[in-house]
Amino acid sequence: MRATLPPGPRTPALVQTIGWWSRPTAYVERLRDRYGTRFTMRLLGQPPFVVLSDPDDLREVFTTSPEVLHPGEGARLLEPIVGANSVILLDEAPHLEQRRLMLPAFHGERMQRLTGLMTELTDRELDSWPAGEPVELHGRLQALTLEIILRAVFGLDEGDRLDRLRDKLTAILSFGESPLSLLPQAQERLRGRGRFGRFERDREAVDRELYALMEERRADPGDRDDVLAMLLAAVREDGSPMSDEEIRDELLTALVAGHETTASSLAFAFEQLARAPHVQERLASDEGGRYLEATINEVLRLRPVLPNAEPRLVKQDVTIGGHTYPAGSVLILAAALVHTDPRIYPAPHAFRPERFRDTKPGTYTWIPFGGGRRRCLGASFALLEMRLVLRASSERFTIHTAGPQQPTRRRMITITPGDGARVRLERRSRPAAAAADAEAALVA
Repeated sequence: MRATLPPGPRTPALVQTIGWWSRPTAYVERLRDRYGTRFTMRLLGQPPFVVLSDPDDLREVFTTSPEVLHPGEGARLLEPIVGANSVILLDEAPHLEQRRLMLPAFHGERMQRLTGLMTELTDRELDSWPAGEPVELHGRLQALTLEIILRAVFGLDEGDRLDRLRDKLTAILSFGESPLSLLPQAQERLRGRGRFGRFERDREAVDRELYALMEERRADPGDRDDVLAMLLAAVREDGSPMSDEEIRDELLTALVAGHETTASSLAFAFEQLARAPHVQERLASDEGGRYLEATINEVLRLRPVLPNAEPRLVKQDVTIGGHTYPAGSVLILAAALVHTDPRIYPAPHAFRPERFRDTKPGTYTWIPFGGGRRRCLGASFALLEMRLVLRASSERFTIHTAGPQQPTRRRMITITPGDGARVRLERRSRPAAAAADAEAALVA
């Protein structure tokens, strides 16, 4: 079968790029309605993007040989932030080796040992939230998830270095608000100048702090449970350790993959809960945590902050779902489209945690963390954060709307609430014993 590209919009690449950036969910849904579950997009400075949303196609892509499809090359636009050694950007044997080195640091048991620290930081943040007035929660949740990563992943203690890195990393992450973050060719032309020049200087300052931190931790490792400690102790099969550059890149990868994504997922959760009082009441009395799990699954279905799983660059002509795609094209697995397919989820735009009350998410119909051998390493970390924050907030507050819901907007590769998750909180009273029981059930 001859390799070809599926049909897609014929509008200029600039027009498609604007639509994809400014209306990330609505734009691709409109294209799906017109072209079906596979169509081709052409964006500025990028190879052809083939968007797939049929679960059978996803299954084939997730299980295709890593020599044929390269997710790492498909995600190359992240390199300025995460670095060339990031597990996200590696393919074939180097990816498998790096993933093996990192996996113990993100194992569920290891994450549970960080629960106390994460709970402390969550309680401190939620205690500062104002009640009785409109408040935008997205920025506050960004601050919380950044603090959790700096403490639990980077292993930073309170002090000047934590403050310096918090400021510089916030500046680096704000670069993702600009379309420039997705245009490598433009970045090359702007090296050392303008917004990209400021980004480069902030990145260099972060590198100096992280390399100094690694040197200190190697000299005095102590007894620590953070992810940095695990990476410093990791060794390859030949006995060699990870280099400072590799550890730096993986720390920044954890930041990019786990900070904005979790903050936005939580922001979407509050946005949806504000419009679902009955869900809030069930969460407040959910002693076993099953309804909390169903609610999180539904939030991640309805509002996947990564609308696409990691892009796959086609290295050799490949047949997926009976269609042959040429080398050089990129396959995009559209989580946002799969999750809103009415054939899979009736009334797909309704917020209904009951969908998952007695049903586990499907491997190829629920992909907020991707799938296959490239499934997100930090999934257990993100889910633990969501459980802690939503449990603590359901005990403290009832959530109310503070205006009409706004369209989503893009922040680099993620989707965020258009109004910053603007809600109004009211404090609720809760017996101390009930709170203690809920925390014990969560950790168990």
